[in-house]
Amino acid sequence: MTSPKNVPSTHTLIPECAEITSIDAFDSVLVGPGSKRALAIQGLDLCDRTEQLLDRVWPHTAFLGCLLTDDAERHVVSTGATVFPPFENLPYNPYRGTLYTPDELRADDLDSRIYHHQATWRESPPPPILEALAQRIHDHAIDDALQSYLSNHDKVVAIMGGHSLRRNEQTYRTVAVVARALARTGHLVVTGGGPGAMEAGNLGAWLAPQPDDALDAAIDSLRTEVDYKTQEYRDVGLDVVAANPNGSPSLAIPTWFYGHEPTNDFATDVAKYFSNSIREDGLLAIATHGVVYTPGAAGTVQEVFMDATQNHYNVFGVISPMVFVDSAYWADDRLAAPLLLRQLAGERPYADMIAVLDNPEDVVEFITQHPPIHN
Repeated sequence: MTSPKNVPSTHTLIPECAEITSIDAFDSVLVGPGSKRALAIQGLDLCDRTEQLLDRVWPHTAFLGCLLTDDAERHVVSTGATVFPPFENLPYNPYRGTLYTPDELRADDLDSRIYHHQATWRESPPPPILEALAQRIHDHAIDDALQSYLSNHDKVVAIMGGHSLRRNEQTYRTVAVVARALARTGHLVVTGGGPGAMEAGNLGAWLAPQPDDALDAAIDSLRTEVDYKTQEYRDVGLDVVAANPNGSPSLAIPTWFYGHEPTNDFATDVAKYFSNSIREDGLLAIATHGVVYTPGAAGTVQEVFMDATQNHYNVFGVISPMVFVDSAYWADDRLAAPLLLRQLAGERPYADMIAVLDNPEDVVEFITQHPPIHN
């Protein structure tokens, strides 16, 4: 891989930058009069657009991982563009312009291939610098695509919980009913994208347009396969999707750090990251209308206090509800997170936004009656 070309000594571009991530969007730029506004053209094959590229100048433009003919590359660089060449021999595209879909991750076993690729360096020294750079560029691209996606959703609620929750447990159904109720009231349900409580959350959202008994029928099918490591587990999930097409939108935000856990098939969109820390902090940050905590172990408890930190210090300028589902579970002395949170909050605004509830309708009512506080 070569170094970026024609990077000015200040390493800056015009701040107002239009991002071009599709051929249609690029073609709309070509028919326009040209602009002094910066352009970031990302991950496109532009070899068939050489004539058009040669026909104009490209100041304040970054071509990020685009395929260009030699003539086009020389021309855009000579007229002011910066070119970041594509990375080679990677199973993923660092410069992608959109979120993933479950279908894309399943195709050609892409999800598994990316996981095994990055796992090469799991127990060894850090990955080579170009691999590390590619992963960070990828995660930035996902950040960018996620912000575009969320611009169409203003009521985001996250559902957190353990991956070990089995499909044949009563709590699995409870989580799904909570998610269904949230989706039916116009909330975008977001989960960590894995199995267990996360899958139940995306399942409930997916089935929101269906009659209530569709969820019972789906769980009756799913409960026959409870081991997420088997192909049968995936197959029965896909059968449920096929039997209930056109589900409500929901978002999964998983990570290849836990890539041995399959991305569940019930989310409509997937923001998958290499960095687990960026993924976890970001997942909680975008849940501006609240976070619902369902039973989980150490990872879930960690997320509780990450969320509490965001509320306590008003890190992102918004304070939102924290709702704990299953009072018996959260009352356990070992996991008395709500009690600790109330003691920690004191008289801060989020003290009144902590609830422990059992009824899914009560969860929705609490979240609706406690809108986010913006500061």
